[in-house]
Amino acid sequence: MSSIPGELLIDQGPPRPRGDWTLEHHAALRRRIGETRGAAVGTPESLAEIAALDTAGAALLAELTGAERLAGIDDWAPQLPAERRALLRAVGEALLRCEPPAAQRSHPLRGPLADIGRRMEDIGHQQKQLLGFIGRVLATLATSAWRPRRWRLTSVVAQIHQTGLDALPIVALLTFLVGAVVAFLGATVLRDFGATLYTVHLVAYAFLREFGVILAAILLAGRTASAFTAQLGAMKANEELDALRTLGLDPVALLVLPRVVALTISLPILTFVGMLSGILGGAMVCLVALDISAAQFLAILERDIAIQHFLVGMGKAPLFAFVVAVIGCLEGFKVSGSAQSVGEHTTSSVVQSIFMVILLDALTALFCMEMGW
Repeated sequence: MSSIPGELLIDQGPPRPRGDWTLEHHAALRRRIGETRGAAVGTPESLAEIAALDTAGAALLAELTGAERLAGIDDWAPQLPAERRALLRAVGEALLRCEPPAAQRSHPLRGPLADIGRRMEDIGHQQKQLLGFIGRVLATLATSAWRPRRWRLTSVVAQIHQTGLDALPIVALLTFLVGAVVAFLGATVLRDFGATLYTVHLVAYAFLREFGVILAAILLAGRTASAFTAQLGAMKANEELDALRTLGLDPVALLVLPRVVALTISLPILTFVGMLSGILGGAMVCLVALDISAAQFLAILERDIAIQHFLVGMGKAPLFAFVVAVIGCLEGFKVSGSAQSVGEHTTSSVVQSIFMVILLDALTALFCMEMGW
């Protein structure tokens, strides 16, 4: 059976396809359609002269009529043979399903709100991981506590030296300067009320309850948590953690517990030093600027400042230390292996540690206020 070349007549009225609209003539028909872009086939008679038709030709007709109109061929060209209408309808419906949905105009707030949602989801995922890791550390600690042979005293002492003793100078200097600043500010405000003597109370309350522990914890969050993350991240990048597991050793018991125990011991010591240094800075300002002698300063401390304020500040230290150490170790375990990942998780550990320290301090302050402590 001879093939009739397909063509598209555009002499008069709308384009009129005729001949064989098949894959054999696809290239020629596509060029012809390109010349008549914008002129659509719209009448049943315009399709009556097609001799042969396959899916390739039907797809070309969809470019002339539009896929939606071709899918409704039964409505506007019912006189065509049923087989041809079925083919055209199937091709039109398939093309409609493949068409991308119309782009909706984006609301200007959609992008920022979506970004906030993603960040909140990430924060929730991080907190879930943190809670799970805390549970694992506590379970390992409970298991090792009753087995003295598994205590790694050498590692604990080395970590206390690195996290505690090496941090003493910077903690003492920082709290001393902050104590002097707090005393200057208090004296400036209280002078207007003739109550400069209460600068002593201000400095004592501030450093015994809040500044002594929170400044030491923030310094350790930036100094020690980042070191924990970098150390464990480098070990993971070098596959040393996998080597430990291969030897049957638990990385949490071997690497995390000594760091957690050491920091839990170091931070209360640093907090005590921070309290003393901050009060000493305030006493120096009182002596130089307010004519409050050291003996008078100590007498006010002994008479008006209760021991409970010291205990509240010291009680926060182990909690802050545990959280900072766990976050630093967890972020180290999350390193993927590249240098960029080590840097990202080190930054994340510092940010998370400082955030958690401030959050826990706010919660404990509210709790102590409600309890009247």
